[in-house]
Amino acid sequence: MTDTNLSSTGRAHTARPRAMLFSALISVFALGSAALAGQSPAAPLHVSSRSYIVQGRSVEAAERAVNAAGGRVLNELAIIDAVGAELQDTQAARLRSTAGVRLYTDRTVDARGKTTTFVSGTSPSVNLNQFYTNYPMLVGADQLHTAGITGAGVTVAFLDSGLWKNNVNDHYGKRLLAMLDFVGSANAVAYTGDDSGHGTHVTSIALSGDSNNSGQYYGIAPKANVVIARAFQANGSASYLDVIKALNWILANKDTYKIRVLNLSFGAPPQSYYWDDPLNQAVMKAWAAGIVVVTSAGNSGPTPMSIEVPGNLPYVITAGALTDNYTPYDSSDDRLASFSSTGPTYEGFVKPEVVAPGGHMVATMPSNAYLVQLFGAQMKPNGTLFTMSGTSQAAAVTTGVVALMLQSDPTLTPDQVKCKLMAAARPAITATGTLAYSVFQQGAGLINAISAINTSATNCANQGLDVAADLAGTAHFGGPANMDASGNYYVMDMQGSSWGQAISADGYTWSRGYTWSQGYTWSQGYTWSRGYTWSRGYTWSRADTWSQGYTWSRGYTWSRSLNWVEGSFTSQGLTQPMSVDPWVSQE
Repeated sequence: MTDTNLSSTGRAHTARPRAMLFSALISVFALGSAALAGQSPAAPLHVSSRSYIVQGRSVEAAERAVNAAGGRVLNELAIIDAVGAELQDTQAARLRSTAGVRLYTDRTVDARGKTTTFVSGTSPSVNLNQFYTNYPMLVGADQLHTAGITGAGVTVAFLDSGLWKNNVNDHYGKRLLAMLDFVGSANAVAYTGDDSGHGTHVTSIALSGDSNNSGQYYGIAPKANVVIARAFQANGSASYLDVIKALNWILANKDTYKIRVLNLSFGAPPQSYYWDDPLNQAVMKAWAAGIVVVTSAGNSGPTPMSIEVPGNLPYVITAGALTDNYTPYDSSDDRLASFSSTGPTYEGFVKPEVVAPGGHMVATMPSNAYLVQLFGAQMKPNGTLFTMSGTSQAAAVTTGVVALMLQSDPTLTPDQVKCKLMAAARPAITATGTLAYSVFQQGAGLINAISAINTSATNCANQGLDVAADLAGTAHFGGPANMDASGNYYVMDMQGSSWGQAISADGYTWSRGYTWSQGYTWSQGYTWSRGYTWSRGYTWSRADTWSQGYTWSRGYTWSRSLNWVEGSFTSQGLTQPMSVDPWVSQE
């Protein structure tokens, strides 16, 4: 018997499972010995099973393969031509030897992150309401609200931990079109609640319809429609299977609810090239179907190459975080948040694309939420406002701005939205006009909703990429980032120049703030999102390694070298969490 898997190139790789063959021989010998002794064979030992994602050339092919192996189909995942399945080890081994089938071991993991301290500000005298209304102002959304651009008619889906039911009538009302739960169930079930608090906080930042006495909205797109898909449990953890089930439903119901934007404020460390990750495959399907996907960069900064899945996808809009340094009406000391994950990706793409407010963000959360109980967040004046920091919150701000853009021009495609958002962003520069941060830290810069709507920029994002070819497996892509002999990252192949400050050079310090320029632009509007065919590919100028010690040039794939069992690699024993973004101290 051989164990056969398909690589990303479609070629089969074989390896003889000696341990399994030896185990089978022992079992046969034991049964034979019992029969010769005139005894009944001993009752078989309990055989454990676990959940998998089984991918085939179609959903039907995957289902037939699972049934033929004796496994149990849990649900269909048409978005990636796969099914969720429950398999015993011997059944999984049989599927691994089935031509045209790829097997991904599902995992459920604990949400783990950096130590978090929830604080209300730099001093008890700080008025938190000014921060509650600050982020719409910081990105220009408040001026668009006055002009009647509020996201009305645009539906935004949030794949997260749910939405607090007591918050629905007050802040969303009839704008909440659907709220479904995908945690552990074969099919979506109705659900109203948020045991975690994360989903409510993120949704509130993006779309809350609440306003202050002056009529200022607290949400970026306060009249956009809302669809909630719960895949994360109270502790912020989720399985790939549950997340992909939710993505499958969102794509299947895109037209029913007119879903135009999808917020994904969660992440996991990359474990394969972006195209081999089944979650990324599902997200690419959503992008190709016309849904603008906004993801968080991750809270693992300032380490380079720390962008998480699915933010490492070259197509999507990945948001990093800045902080106003507790001076909401003084932009001179704004700075990049130290926790904001940094590019490039392992395939050489510049990430994040943009940055948005993500420091000490005030938004709604149920007072009995898991996060409140775990971290002891301080209750705010009305008992439901809590301050949190992270790129999850930055992604929510960006998502709201995208909704405003789509109300203003509903004809925009995802690539066009990304182009305009990046072309309108303002990078941080020093007093001498040089970049305050590398492009791998701030991307194109701070988003600006007004400029994004008014810019005439077009066809400037995702050039050289082909999502259809990527999904079909006929081409994959690498970005323009490289590393020099000294370990500095740079952008190559731009008129023969190396653009962007090296990540280890000036601008990699966090001790001082930088002014956000009002007029500085990238060189000739270049938006750092061009792709290059992987088969031609650019190579790193020196050997680099994955953060977990995997050699970059080997290109591990899930179906072979990275076999997951109970949330860790069996050979390396490394925990690889997927959860809502790790929580960080306030900035």
